[in-house]
Amino acid sequence: MTRSEPPVTAAEREHAEPIAAMALAAIRREYPSHIAHLMRSDADARPPRELTPAFFGSFDWHSAVHGHWCVARLARRHPAAMFAGAARAALERSLTCDRLAAEAAYLGAEGHEGFERPYGLAWLLQLAAELHEWEDADAAHWSEALAPLETLAAERLRAWLARLPWPVRVGVHHQTAFALGLALDWARIKGDREFEALMAERALSLYGGDVAAPVRYEPSGHDFLSPILGEADLLHRVLAREAFAGWLARFLPDLESPETRRWLTPVASPDRADGHLAHLDGLNLSRAWMLEGIATALPADDHRRALIGAAAGRHREAGLEALRDLPYAGSHWLGSFAAYLLTGRGLSGVVGSERAGPVASGEPVPGSEAPSAGRRDSK
Repeated sequence: MTRSEPPVTAAEREHAEPIAAMALAAIRREYPSHIAHLMRSDADARPPRELTPAFFGSFDWHSAVHGHWCVARLARRHPAAMFAGAARAALERSLTCDRLAAEAAYLGAEGHEGFERPYGLAWLLQLAAELHEWEDADAAHWSEALAPLETLAAERLRAWLARLPWPVRVGVHHQTAFALGLALDWARIKGDREFEALMAERALSLYGGDVAAPVRYEPSGHDFLSPILGEADLLHRVLAREAFAGWLARFLPDLESPETRRWLTPVASPDRADGHLAHLDGLNLSRAWMLEGIATALPADDHRRALIGAAAGRHREAGLEALRDLPYAGSHWLGSFAAYLLTGRGLSGVVGSERAGPVASGEPVPGSEAPSAGRRDSK
């Protein structure tokens, strides 16, 4: 299989510097910290930097992990940018053999089998994939240091998914579909055919028979992922183009109904300083990349591409606009979501057949490109 990396767009160039600054500030910041830590005695009461010495910032472990992915992704794609040196220094400081060995020991400890499963583990694999693809001597060193933790994360996900009887259909961290997509992309990048086959089989067995998605039930008030779009974004990774088009017709049979149009309207957070309500800013960003992935997986002459691409554009614009003046409730994690969208990370993998349309050139779906920050197109 071949992979194509989307070229850098004007929107990515515009946003890369502030996003990198946001992520770098967060991964260095230990407090406030929200840790999910099993304590068996007083001796287990230790600060985050001692418990998980590589990923102790960014408020929580998973945000620290994808914050490191974010700075690696942007440094790889913008090697001459002003932030690139600071990004590389941050990765060098965190991704040492000693720090990552301590992370592996923590993850492998008794009682930690469910730690950050599946969301944080899937993001850890995404970080590993980014370092693996980066043709750079330092990145190769960091990748080697990360390997034991990477292997353990993959094994934890493998064992869990083999036992999972039903998908977890939520719009937050425990969603099965989003984690499966990240893990599947990792398997393809690393060439792990056995893991890839398991992820594809699980995707089809958990979601392949779904019909008539209940769009009236979305969003929930704390969502940063769409359960409905999450599974569609997953299945376009494992189904050939025509098969995916047929599945989507059964799953979302009427994209022009009033209820579906309501569902595909961007949301707004009523309080961006509230950690849970701030999730809604992330929902716009994740909906945008999921809609773009769905649209570009459809045949070129499929009329649904225009409808879905337009919805992606509305969400892209709303999500990027929300990056301005963020409280820490959003700034510790939203940069990664913006980077995932702007760099086309979910579009750069390989699906069952070649994608139709603009992905080959790395351009957004027609209608999905947001106006530049600082101006708004007249309506």
